Amino acid sequence: MEKYICFLVIIRVIYLKQMFINSLKTHSLLSNVLIFLIGIFLAASCGIQDSSPASYTPIVTSQIITPSAQISNTATPNDHPSTLDKWDLWVGSTQLRGANIWQRIVIPDLDGAEFLGSNYVGPPYTQEDFNRLASLGANYVNISGPGLFTEEPPYQLDLQVQAHLDQLLNMIQKADLFAVITFRTGPGRSDFTFYRDGAGDWFDPGLLREWVWTDLTAQDAWVEMWSYTASRYQGHPVVVGYDLMCEPNAAGIHGIWEPEDFYRDYAGTTLDWNQLYPKITLAIREVDLETPILIGGMGWSSVRWLGHLEPTGDSRTVYIVHQYEPQQEYTHQENHSPQNSYPGEFDLDWDGIPDSFNQIWLDNYLFAIDEFQDEWGMPVAVNEYGIVRWVPGGAKFLDDQLALFEERGLNHAIWMWDPYWEPWTSDVNAMNYRFGVKPGAKIEQMPNVLMDIIQKYWNLNTIRPSDFYPR
Repeated sequence: MEKYICFLVIIRVIYLKQMFINSLKTHSLLSNVLIFLIGIFLAASCGIQDSSPASYTPIVTSQIITPSAQISNTATPNDHPSTLDKWDLWVGSTQLRGANIWQRIVIPDLDGAEFLGSNYVGPPYTQEDFNRLASLGANYVNISGPGLFTEEPPYQLDLQVQAHLDQLLNMIQKADLFAVITFRTGPGRSDFTFYRDGAGDWFDPGLLREWVWTDLTAQDAWVEMWSYTASRYQGHPVVVGYDLMCEPNAAGIHGIWEPEDFYRDYAGTTLDWNQLYPKITLAIREVDLETPILIGGMGWSSVRWLGHLEPTGDSRTVYIVHQYEPQQEYTHQENHSPQNSYPGEFDLDWDGIPDSFNQIWLDNYLFAIDEFQDEWGMPVAVNEYGIVRWVPGGAKFLDDQLALFEERGLNHAIWMWDPYWEPWTSDVNAMNYRFGVKPGAKIEQMPNVLMDIIQKYWNLNTIRPSDFYPR
């Protein structure tokens, strides 16, 4: 079992490097290597603006403010009073089914002029991208992107990131979708922590910022970043959750793959996420009593680390997992040599003996969620899951796993939904399910068996923002 999380990191690095090699055949810029976790989703086209909720226009400040500055640029509340208790979306049966989007701040020297677009944050999304997502049945977007405060001191509000998030939320609202704000980055943490083994290889080591796990000032600024964020967006009609940090990874940075080993040596230290998120929760609740808070565990929020989260006592917190297992053996197999199928027989526990890989295996793996809920009585959601699109039996795997999510009443968001941005999708399409199951596909292949399964579950959605915020 120790190797599970270890290989979760290794396979991401291997996959990233392979895609980088492939990308060099058509692109000369190192930017094309950012193809890692950005698993790829569906696309954009149809619109449902006739039923979209009323517009929400935040006020944008005209100057940089520090985390300790007075918060005076709170977003304008919506004119329509809500009858929706956002907490109700997270309890009971599954009600939110959708997809992730991924973005980071563009670095021109690394990314070039086109790969992530010419805006401050990329790759670029348009209104049509979200309209298409909604038209296919999804009702929820998990925004996996940069935090509002800078990564380096002095930790300040980044107005360009804020303006970008405002724009994203306006587009998501017009498409009649709910949204969760997930911060990948913030004080002392850069997006390159997710690709850390590439430091000095395909990106400058100076871009790797991970001192949030050792610097109390950075941790305090992360708390203030969320206080500011909650103050700004607490009235937003489509924001139904704050995900405090995407995939906490201090254990992995220190080469520790077993939860018991990590907490034996580092419980209560700055490396321990369990001591930081209660502070963030308290700061949020000082300004926003309503919006649900989402918290994932150490170990990249994998299911295996869920039981080591310590609930805060906040009655409106959802605990989350990211489910990509078995990652090396199945979900992230390389396109030139996918050996294992679903269902199938192959070694899953490193004892050299083939195991049965089927829905029973998945159900047993997800039992950790059942145990957590039984112990704490709090809801759990899966705000990342997915496969590379060419794995044998992928449609059956998705179908069986989604059925288990639904059986447990778990909201879920697949990784991921990519924009119609050709410089990006021509290289980054391993998890772009609209491209179908052929590894070499470079254009949309719709309909296809993967999208059929995804839409089968998205079409179970019955609730949208416009049900509570009519135009």
